[in-house]
Amino acid sequence: MRDLTRKLWNKQNQHAGDRLRLFTAVNQAIDVATALYPGSYVDVAASFAFRSVTYVDTDTRAARFFSDINGVDEIIALDGSGGEEPSWNFICADYTTDLGLPDANFDLLISLYAGFIAEPCTRYLRPGGWLLVNPSHGDAAIASIDPRYRLVGVVQSRAGNYSVGDRNLDSYLIPKRDIEVTAELIHESGRGIAYTKSPFAYLFQLASD
Repeated sequence: MRDLTRKLWNKQNQHAGDRLRLFTAVNQAIDVATALYPGSYVDVAASFAFRSVTYVDTDTRAARFFSDINGVDEIIALDGSGGEEPSWNFICADYTTDLGLPDANFDLLISLYAGFIAEPCTRYLRPGGWLLVNPSHGDAAIASIDPRYRLVGVVQSRAGNYSVGDRNLDSYLIPKRDIEVTAELIHESGRGIAYTKSPFAYLFQLASD
C-alpha cells in the first residue's frame, strides 16, 4: 500500500469503523448488491458492506487513492466484513455530467455531504432502488419533493451506532417554519431544510414504474 493511500484512509477513517457501521446497518435493512457513490472522496467503507460499488469524485487525491488498486483492495480485505469478494470501480468525473454508466443499473445511490446528487444521478438507479441521503446541502429536501421517490426509512445514530427504522415516517420531513419547500428555494439557499425531527439520514425508494 502506498504511503499516500494509507494516510488518506487513516484520515477518512479517523472515527474508526463509523462508516462501516452505517453501511452495515443500511445493508441489513435493504437488499443491495450494487451501489453508486458520487462525491465519495476516499470513503471506500461502502465496499465493506456492499458487493459492488462505483465511486465517483473529481478530487485529484481521490484519483490517486483509487489508482493504488492493491492498496484499496488491502483496506477492503483488512477492514471489510468478509463474505463474497467485493468489486469496485472509480470514475474521476463530475457527477453532474454523463458518467458513461448504464441507466437503471444500481440498487443504491449514496448521497452524503456531497451536494445535489439525486437530481443528476437518479437516472442510474434501478426502479425500486434506494437513495441513502443525509440532510446536508439540501439533497434530502430535494428528494422529499421529487414525485419519483417515497420515504421508506430513517437512519438514526446513537452513541456511534446506526439503526434503520420505518415507524411513524409521516412525522418526518416536516419543516420547522411554515414554508413551501421548492427546488428553487433549496438551490438558492444551498443547504437543507430545518425539520422538526433530525435523523442522521433518510432512505427513499424510487418508484417501480
